[in-house]
Amino acid sequence: MLGGYIPVAISFGLIAVQAGFSVWAAVMISLIVYAGSSQFVFVAMIASGAPLWLAVLMTILVNARHMVYGPNLAQWLPRSRWMPVLMHGLTDQIFALALTRLPQLERAQRLAWYTGAMLLAWTSWVAGTAIGALAGDELLARWPLVGEVLPFALPALFLALLAPRFNHPPWAIALCFTSGLAVFLKLGGLPNAAIPLAAAAGAVVLTVTEQTRIRASR
Repeated sequence: MLGGYIPVAISFGLIAVQAGFSVWAAVMISLIVYAGSSQFVFVAMIASGAPLWLAVLMTILVNARHMVYGPNLAQWLPRSRWMPVLMHGLTDQIFALALTRLPQLERAQRLAWYTGAMLLAWTSWVAGTAIGALAGDELLARWPLVGEVLPFALPALFLALLAPRFNHPPWAIALCFTSGLAVFLKLGGLPNAAIPLAAAAGAVVLTVTEQTRIRASR
């Protein structure tokens, strides 16, 4: 997971500085906002002259998916007074990893595992941002190939997290259907609708195949 986090964080630090943010501002955004794609949206909107309130609103809307992530993980974690702080570290990748790993652990081990995974990911993201903000231009000047590789880090990270799901037939069917539909919609001239429509359709396919499998096993 860190192999995907750090390159994307480096690219964010570089882009933020190029957009006019100071090194400290770029690092503080990663430290406090810590929202991955939303940070790129925020920086791009501010750099284009959008009002601050609109940039903040768009950041919140992009992060609305966490309203689904939290309740799904809550069932696997014991109650803790530190939960508001720990939920700050809930990202797409931590959610996918935790959803697979937490059910395999004893209940007494789950909070410690989640805390360690969250802090490691958060620290690597902030450190990667600092590297990109401080030395991103020098890295690209010395190794131009880095600029070609960085954009593929995030898709590669998601593919690595999804790969284990292909061992489960309902998930394999849903993922293949979702991927195929997204490509079809994009090639059909609907690039903006491709991801949300494919994701919604994939969720329906997964639900149907899971229910079919459960009924067949009875």
